[in-house]
This record gives sequence, C-alpha cells and structure tokens, in this order.
Amino acid sequence: MNKDDPSLLKDRSFWGIAVTQFLGAFNDNLYKQLMLLMAIPGVGALIQGDRQGWATTAFSLPFVLLSSIAGFLSDRYSKSKIVVLCKIAEIVITLLAVLAFLFYGRVGDYGTWSVLVLMGIHSTFFGPAKYGILPELFAHKDLPRANGLILMSTFLAIILGVVLAGGIKDALVVVNADGSQDFSRLWIGSLACTVVAMVGTFTSFMIRKTKPAQPQAVFQTSDAVASEPIRALLGKDRPLLLAIIVSSLFWLVGGLVMPVVNRLGKSQLELQSDMKTSILTGGLAIGIILGAVSANLVLKRFRPDRQVSLGVCIMLLAMGLLSLWEPGGGLVLGYNGALIALIVMGIGAAVFVIPLQVFLQERPPAELKGRLIGTMNFANFTGILLAGPIYQLFVAIADSMGWPVCSVFAMMAALLVPILLFYRLPHSQGSTATTH
Repeated sequence: MNKDDPSLLKDRSFWGIAVTQFLGAFNDNLYKQLMLLMAIPGVGALIQGDRQGWATTAFSLPFVLLSSIAGFLSDRYSKSKIVVLCKIAEIVITLLAVLAFLFYGRVGDYGTWSVLVLMGIHSTFFGPAKYGILPELFAHKDLPRANGLILMSTFLAIILGVVLAGGIKDALVVVNADGSQDFSRLWIGSLACTVVAMVGTFTSFMIRKTKPAQPQAVFQTSDAVASEPIRALLGKDRPLLLAIIVSSLFWLVGGLVMPVVNRLGKSQLELQSDMKTSILTGGLAIGIILGAVSANLVLKRFRPDRQVSLGVCIMLLAMGLLSLWEPGGGLVLGYNGALIALIVMGIGAAVFVIPLQVFLQERPPAELKGRLIGTMNFANFTGILLAGPIYQLFVAIADSMGWPVCSVFAMMAALLVPILLFYRLPHSQGSTATTH
C-alpha cells in the first residue's frame, strides 16, 4: 500500500473484505450452531448422549487435511481471486444444505453432516486468502486496526448467526408426539443462507485485485502438512513456531467453549428455548467485540507480550467463576451471571489473540505469508479437531464424577495455565529468518 492509497475506513477494499468475511462467518456459525443444537439430547438426558464433540470434529477435519494445500494456493494464485471463487462455492454449499433438510426424513444426519464437512472445506480454502490478503492491501500501521475491526465484525456475525440458529430451530423444528423432532422445515433457514452467500459474492468483487505472491511455486506431496520453505522458516524462527503452538492451544480451548455452553444451557440451566441457550454463546462473541476495541487501544500503551498475559488472566478468571456450582448441582452464577462471565471471557480472548494474530501475519516474508497462514490454520484446526474428542472426554469425566457440565470450564482453564506461566510474545514483529 503506498502513500496515495486511501485511509483504512475510506478504502473500498477494506469494506469489501470486512463485509465478505462478516457474511461468510454468519453463514458458517448459523449452520454449525444448528448442527450442534441438533446433536444435544433433550433436557434431562444423560451427558454422554451429547454428540456435539463429533460435530465439531466433522467441521474441523478438512482444515487439518487440506490447510497446507489451501495455503499453497493462496501464495501461488491471486488471493483476491480465491476469495471470489470461495464465495461462489458457498452459494452451492448452502443450496445443498436446503436439499439436505428437505430430504432429512430419508437421509437423516448423513446429508446435513456432509454439508457441515463441505462448509469446513470451504472455510479451509477461504482462510489463508482472507487473512493473507490483509498485508497486501493495507499499510503496516493499519494492520492492527484492520485486524481488530475485522475480528469485531466477524464476532458480530457469530453473535447473529449463533443466536438466529437458536431462534430458527425454535420456530421451524416440530416436536412429534413421541418426543422426536422433525428438522425438515429447516430448509427455509438454509435458503436464507443462500441469499447471504450471494450478497457476500457481490461484496467480494469490491476487493482490489492482488498479484500472486509466488507464481512460480510448485506443490509437492511432501508439503501436505507444511512446505519445505515453511519447515525451514519454522526451524530457524523459534518465536514463530511457539506462536503457532500457542495459537493452536488457544483454538483447542475455543473449540471446547461452544459445545460446553450449549450443554450448560440445555442440561444444567434446563433452558427450554434454544434461542436463550444460543444467547449465552453469543455473550462470548459480544465480549470478543468489546475486547477487539479494547485491544486496539491497549496495543498503543502496552507491549504485546503483556497484553497476551493479561488476556489469559481475564479468561482464567471468567472460567473459574463459571466452573462453580451449588451442592444441588445448580450454577452459582445463574443465567445472567453466566452471560456476564462469558462476555468477560470473550474480552480476554480478544486481548490475547489480536497481538498473536498480527505477529503471525507480519513475521513471515511476503512470499510465504499464505503458506504460513495455511500452516497456522492446520495447527489451529488440529486444536479444534482435538477439541471434539476432548469435549467428549471431559463431559464423560464430569458425568463419572457426578459433577455438572460447568466443571468442564475448570478443565479448560487448566489447559491455559502453561501459556500464562511460560509464554511471552516477542517484542519485535519482523522476521529473523530468511528463506531461499
């Protein structure tokens, strides 16, 4: 970006990528939350009947298998072109979701979970392009603000998608006389997602065209997890490697939060409304929005390493409060207290992750940014993939000990303690490694 380029908020490309990302995140989270809510047994059912962990695994698996390929493509070809192609693919996937619900009586979960996997594949290829394009579009001084605003808008989309998923399920799902549920009318919600995907495709054309970062790059099968240049970079640049590991652990915990909160609402708080349960999850996203604004201001006053530690402390405090239960099994905080604690946890998450994300965007050389983000996505979604079986393990432990599901928050907090004790983000943002 040169001196003649427009300021961030006057830049058409900023609004193009922000709105495109917003609409994509809305669709992803609406559909994913529908799948999670459909995977929870009814009020009063045993915890082990919960299949949310496996739904999380189904969505995450494509990221683990395909992130390196997606990162390679985002360096080999124009990132702006990949963004447009991904949005067109989203239209097709949402139309398949319409069919999956229309024929739910015949194909059951096979159709809807197949679409969930396709959504994961779509997001895998969209991720390196949408994040890797930011340093190509905007000046260094605008990157923290751009990341903060896009993160804020993304989590606003998550709030809307998650909460509307609960409302759509309440409005469209029919409970039969035998207690079973008829999900076939959810095709109406999926059709609305198709319209959203169409609008997102239109806004993707607002993004400035970018040139391929490394048009001569050749993919090799040995690069399936991380390409040779990325392996060399990570071998020389220990801070970059540690940042990826910490990011993966953060997203492992993040992958646990949504199913735990859903189960908290349905099982421990015994909420009859799926929308009220989804509002709890939305509280976390509200906190991330507030944290994104705060982080953008705090970045100017505190070193990034101190901000990361502050974010972890805030998250641990909120998790500790959420893990407390009364002798009868009720949640000490109650519904309103849980909502406030989740907002606080979200603030901590944003304060933690924004400087880490900026570091990972800026640290690698320009020709490797796409592949590095692909590798980061691989690591992050390895964490989220592991969150599926770990969630099933944690709730099984809670069930065997006679503890309510809120106890899982204490187990999640234990995963973050090593970051607080041992990790510090480097002060310098520039790469110390060179590649050939």
